[in-house]
Amino acid sequence: MSRLVRRFRSLPLRSRLALLVAAAVAFAVAAVSVTCWFIVQGKLYDQVDNDLERMLQKPGQNIAIQQAVDNCTQTVQGGDSFRNSSYFEVVKADGEICVHSDSVGLVKVTGDDKDVIRNSPVGRGIVRNGTDEHGNALRVMTLRLASEQPDAPNAALILAVPLKNTQATLNDLALILLLVSGIGVLGSGAAGLAVARAGLRPVDKLTEAVEHVARTEDLDIRIPVEDDSEDEIARLSRSFNSMTSSLASSRDLQQQLIADAGHELRTPLTSLRTNIELLSRSEETGRPLPEADRKALLASVKAQMTELAALIGDLQELSRPDPGQHAGRTQIVAWQDIVESALRRARLRGPELTITADVQPWFVRAEPSALERAVVNILDNAVKFSPDGGTIEVRLADGTLTVRDHGPGIPAEELPHVFDRFWRSPSARALPGSGLGLSIVARTVQQAGGEVSLSPAEGGGTVATVRLPGAAVPPPEGPVPSTS
Repeated sequence: MSRLVRRFRSLPLRSRLALLVAAAVAFAVAAVSVTCWFIVQGKLYDQVDNDLERMLQKPGQNIAIQQAVDNCTQTVQGGDSFRNSSYFEVVKADGEICVHSDSVGLVKVTGDDKDVIRNSPVGRGIVRNGTDEHGNALRVMTLRLASEQPDAPNAALILAVPLKNTQATLNDLALILLLVSGIGVLGSGAAGLAVARAGLRPVDKLTEAVEHVARTEDLDIRIPVEDDSEDEIARLSRSFNSMTSSLASSRDLQQQLIADAGHELRTPLTSLRTNIELLSRSEETGRPLPEADRKALLASVKAQMTELAALIGDLQELSRPDPGQHAGRTQIVAWQDIVESALRRARLRGPELTITADVQPWFVRAEPSALERAVVNILDNAVKFSPDGGTIEVRLADGTLTVRDHGPGIPAEELPHVFDRFWRSPSARALPGSGLGLSIVARTVQQAGGEVSLSPAEGGGTVATVRLPGAAVPPPEGPVPSTS
């Protein structure tokens, strides 16, 4: 059985569907055919039994039967009493046949016939299938009879007709049903195979598309789907199209990230190489550089190394998977503590600036280190673009953090690009930075279920707004302390 199951599972899907359809139709046809055959058999036997009843009810039959029972010594000839093809016998309780018709033969007496003589009331009997002395099939009626003579023995009348024509009709019917069933099963199998091919044609297209992607890595392939189709194949095709579209977009973003990262890394690496070559040439030629130039070169090398480290850190942050893949890192954190920690760092980086803060409690679910990095990046941007002696206003209330600076602001045509990776305003190309800070902010805020935006401030400058879902009070289990 297990081998059959394994062989069945190894067949193609359309072949399995065709076999299942054929098996289901075969079962249904077989059930209908067998039921039909038994119904026809019962009807034909009822007709034969009615013929036997009518033979007993012919005029003069009772007189002939009664004489046979009373005499139980005479042989009853066919004549007009019974048809020549009918069997007529009178049997005693011991099974002795004392009267019979000699035109067709004798009916074999069974134990059931003897039971009728001994136990059945007068006029009651049985109808059964039997045979004659030559083995021919008969329909037999056995009826208990009473004699008018007191000393006459108990006896039963056995009346039978051949079943040759009835059985021939049933055999022909069985052959016809078998042929019809066979044709029906073959037709259903062919129809099932055709339906399976038609129904699985979209699956074949999907398989070809997947094989094409695996072979060529071409993610631009799409499977056509009717807009109003809502079946499982259409849903699978739409899912495949969405998947390939997402993969293509992800690949494009990855290639763009690599290209942008290479471009951004080229500048500090070139500068580092130039400075190191100058220092090496000075050592090789034995002509030391002036102390001021040497210090400037070393300071430049240090600055470039710091820029490279920051750029690599930003790239690592952007390459991290989505929080759904490491949901264990997210916690309930006190956002006000994170903002306070970021403010301390911002004041160290811009000691000449005035940073005012109005921070109210707000608890959010996020990754503490990522959220603090995002807040630090926003404050760093404000510090970078604020003029000397300027003011930065920070406010956290009802889940909304606003950071307003009084710098040059962002032109309206540049606002849609501020959160793109490696994008930097033409006016800020000379300033330090990799162009990844706001991309990291947008990614972190979106992962925490919030939103971030930049907009021009009244009177000049820029307002950065971050909204995160949460509550003013911690949940019952309490907040997790933020890390500084």
